[in-house]
Amino acid sequence: MEEDYIKLIFGLKLRQIRTEKNLSLFGLSKLSGLSKSYLNEIEKGKKYPKPDKISMLSEKLDVPYDQMVSLKLDKNLAPIGEILQSKILKEIPLELFGIKESNLIDIVANAPAKVNAFISTIIEIAQHYNFSRESFFLASVRSFQEANNNYFDDLEQSVIKFSKAYQVDLTKPITSKDLEDILIEEYGYHINDSELNQHEALENLRSVFVPKSKTLLLADGIDEAQRSFIYAKEIAYNFLDIKDRLYTFPWIKFKNFDQVLNNFYASYFAGALTIPKDELILQLDSVFQKETFDEALFLKTLNAFNASPESFYQRLTNILPKAYNLQNLFFLRFTYRADSEKFHLKKELHLSHQHSPRANETNEHYCRRWISLNVLKTISKNRKTHEFDIQISNYEGDNTKYLVLSSATKDPFRDNQYRSISIGLLINKQLERKLKFLGDKTIKTQEVGVTCEQCSIQDCKVRQAPALALDRAAQNKKIEKIVEVLNQKFES
Repeated sequence: MEEDYIKLIFGLKLRQIRTEKNLSLFGLSKLSGLSKSYLNEIEKGKKYPKPDKISMLSEKLDVPYDQMVSLKLDKNLAPIGEILQSKILKEIPLELFGIKESNLIDIVANAPAKVNAFISTIIEIAQHYNFSRESFFLASVRSFQEANNNYFDDLEQSVIKFSKAYQVDLTKPITSKDLEDILIEEYGYHINDSELNQHEALENLRSVFVPKSKTLLLADGIDEAQRSFIYAKEIAYNFLDIKDRLYTFPWIKFKNFDQVLNNFYASYFAGALTIPKDELILQLDSVFQKETFDEALFLKTLNAFNASPESFYQRLTNILPKAYNLQNLFFLRFTYRADSEKFHLKKELHLSHQHSPRANETNEHYCRRWISLNVLKTISKNRKTHEFDIQISNYEGDNTKYLVLSSATKDPFRDNQYRSISIGLLINKQLERKLKFLGDKTIKTQEVGVTCEQCSIQDCKVRQAPALALDRAAQNKKIEKIVEVLNQKFES
């Protein structure tokens, strides 16, 4: 363990022993002959006493020396010790969130019992919902994105710098051949399109990078947009000089948080390169200035770049908050197997606040009125390559409305599997100012909930489960009223 953590654990133990013996800092000072300020610094984890002073404290407090210097905490403080010894505070770059590690240590030292109770609660919740280390790191990256409105100007500028250095015209769609030439000529890559297909277990992987030989293995089933994105990510790792990285796409394992964060940086760079900011804004302006929603024009904009619908919608979450000041939005990605009734929310992002359409880990049924699910149902039946729809979703329980745009495509790597990508924009004065077509009466409005179990919509024809949570709340309300009447009846 690092020295700071050893100091903190000793301080926590000393404070616990002192309080158990009903001693104040002043009292311990009188008992030991050590100054009150010095003891206070020890308990806060700022100083570690020399062996002779530990021996004297051990004698005065009647606690074995070995017990005092042991790094093992009793059950009341064990969760704090687990967090400290796990090095998780070191794995997460707290400075990204403007937090100093010393501040956290001060908080723990000043209120160990309360912090311990909080940490124990978090651990219990995480275990209950099978919250893994991967989930924790991904949630941290999402929080980092949300804290920055998912716009990173340094990466945007890096793309412009790259385009100038390699004479890449950002006003024209970038092809995979353009990027492949740079990887081969500039970075010494070898491209292999056949090896991955020889291994059935790797059928879900798009790419594997072998750093020693700089060989990039690509799956045979990837299309032009996917190939370009993979190449753009590899360029990002090299151009941004990122060493600590992931080597498969999608990734299957990681060693530390930096690898997860760097994967996000490379993906952001790739999105900004294949869908340049200025060109996207230019085309979005033409869509937003129309008095009615022009679906053909929106799809033309979506297809104007050598990028998948998912990359396009992801890029909207970068550009809309920055260029149009539309900072209240959500992004959802669902997967779905044809002829099933299960929809899996695999990715989400919420800017400004936690919006109503969100993932749940309790196996509740997502609202079947969501456009994100309806486009999946539709494409699984009509077998088109791309299904698009738009609607206004009214969350009556939250008193909020969103304009939601959603696209569904077939998963090229899985039979009868489909995925949908959606972006929802909170309807407010700012959205009304920026989107002239928002008053288009042909855009359907749908009353929606979050999950069937939490939904209060009456006589819903697509409900998958009764509103159990609301029924429980109503029952509790009824009990409260009866208890109130009983209190009034028997209070005198």
